[in-house]
Amino acid sequence: MPPILHLQDIHFTLGGLPLLAGAELAVAPGDRLCLVGRNGSGKSTLLRIAANLLPAQEGTCFLQPGTTVRYLPQEPDFGACATTLAYVEAGLGPADDPHRATSLLHELGLNGTESTASLSGGEARRAALARTLAPEPDLLLLDEPTNHLDLPAIEWLEQALAGFRGAVVLISHDRRLLERVGRAVVWLDRGVTRRMDRGFGQFEAWRDQVLTEEETAQHKLARQIVREEHWMRYGVTARRKRNVRRVGELAALRDAKRNFVRATGVVKLEVSEAEGSGKLVSVARAVTKRFGDRAVVRDFSTRIIRGDRVGIVGPNGAGKTTLLRMLTGALAPDCGAVKLGTNLQVVSLDQTRASLNPGSTLVETLTGGAGDTVDVRGERRHVIGYMKDFLFRPEQARTRVGVLSGGERGRLMLAVALAKPSNLMILDEPTNDLDLETLDMLQDMLADYQGTVLLVSHDRDFLDRVVTSTIASEGDGRWVEYAGGYSDMLAQRGDSAAPATAKSSRSRAPLAQTSAARPAAKKLSFKDLHALKTLPGDMEALHARIAGHQAALSDAGLFARDEKRFHAVSAALTADSTALAAAEERWLHLELLREESEK
Repeated sequence: MPPILHLQDIHFTLGGLPLLAGAELAVAPGDRLCLVGRNGSGKSTLLRIAANLLPAQEGTCFLQPGTTVRYLPQEPDFGACATTLAYVEAGLGPADDPHRATSLLHELGLNGTESTASLSGGEARRAALARTLAPEPDLLLLDEPTNHLDLPAIEWLEQALAGFRGAVVLISHDRRLLERVGRAVVWLDRGVTRRMDRGFGQFEAWRDQVLTEEETAQHKLARQIVREEHWMRYGVTARRKRNVRRVGELAALRDAKRNFVRATGVVKLEVSEAEGSGKLVSVARAVTKRFGDRAVVRDFSTRIIRGDRVGIVGPNGAGKTTLLRMLTGALAPDCGAVKLGTNLQVVSLDQTRASLNPGSTLVETLTGGAGDTVDVRGERRHVIGYMKDFLFRPEQARTRVGVLSGGERGRLMLAVALAKPSNLMILDEPTNDLDLETLDMLQDMLADYQGTVLLVSHDRDFLDRVVTSTIASEGDGRWVEYAGGYSDMLAQRGDSAAPATAKSSRSRAPLAQTSAARPAAKKLSFKDLHALKTLPGDMEALHARIAGHQAALSDAGLFARDEKRFHAVSAALTADSTALAAAEERWLHLELLREESEK
């Protein structure tokens, strides 16, 4: 079947660097193509060329006459459209059904009267999706359509694309979406494209095989050059014509080796871990938070233990960030109590990248504006070397943060956060704008992290790979904790798609029930009150003894000099650490009982 869109030998140079160097894209009717590649590889540029919004510097672009194309950009431009309905209707053609605009907006949770000047990121993305889908085009070009969308909206998009009759070219970091939508993969790497006519689930194995074969070919090329150079030195007595030919072949081999561009390296993610926190990290008992008449969190209880990986999921506006802030002590509940454990060192990664100053350079951001070194895991490293771990080039050292791409800002946030010692990591939408390879590295790093992780995310695959329990919004301010990741949560609820609303009557299998079923608060005895007064001093003394034991064991020659003392100090450290954990848990338990008994 002839393609409805065909880009051939596309070249595009940006800032003196070749971004596209012979890329191709062929789309047949009904195709479902996933366009994948590293951040900065040129995916969005190629899609804009396909949408005829950016001219190719070289190459040919063919679009079948009469083919209708709609393009979803990462950052929609609302122009002079005052409302979401006006914006969607402006994208309709003369023959399109105007009722589709209103219908799609309502399906996406908008009524059409929203002012485009005050839309949230999620509302703007949903309005842009309605504008793109309303004309029912022959070809959809979607650039990161799930950015800023919540889980119900992402699952709605999956269903909409499943029923769409035209062709789709999709750029996304959402593995689950790529697996469910894509039937073929176009991999953009080092300016050129390769196509695999299989689903995304087989892409990574295929990509690794291609890179392995490439490295093998380069090794063979190097050996061939060595052989030819040996012949040049010792075998030039052969016939003249043969000599000339082989000299030319050697020059060509050297050019091929010199011009070979290796695949982009991987981000090196290593977290700076602090000393361990107490056994209990955060205990919430019947917490409630209201904004006006609306309860965002209602009567929620949980206990987070050191080493837990807790995911928080729910629709936009359900209160995920509010719940996260309460669990970490950054926001006080209206009623109920949150008790934090001891020795917590927190590092946060916020979804808005608000902590990044657009006017600062990369070096200033990483060093805090002081010198040219970064303190990473207790060692001083030159900032340029640390930048390279996160795939920044040395020439980007003086680049302003404001001109970085979304993926580059995401990697910069990781670089800043991971340099700080921590035993509690708070990640609010960490996967936004990160490419698949960086997401893999982040997942591996979290698997090895000894501390506790609190994660807000709409990335279902990432949640399934990382978290040990999931706190889900049930609507009307109700939150319930389930064992396992996102798919485990759906299985326990009996859901097959989006999270349930408060009106749902489906069965539940919660980990932590709300306080409605809790017994009445018990009154503290004299012994409990005495323990409340004395435990803080006991814990402080245990901390001091543990520090003394650790200082003694830091002596590398202790074992050789005095083996008995080494074993005695090690045993004392273990005993005191166990005693400290027990004291912390008892103190937190008694504090919560005291507060409830005083209500």
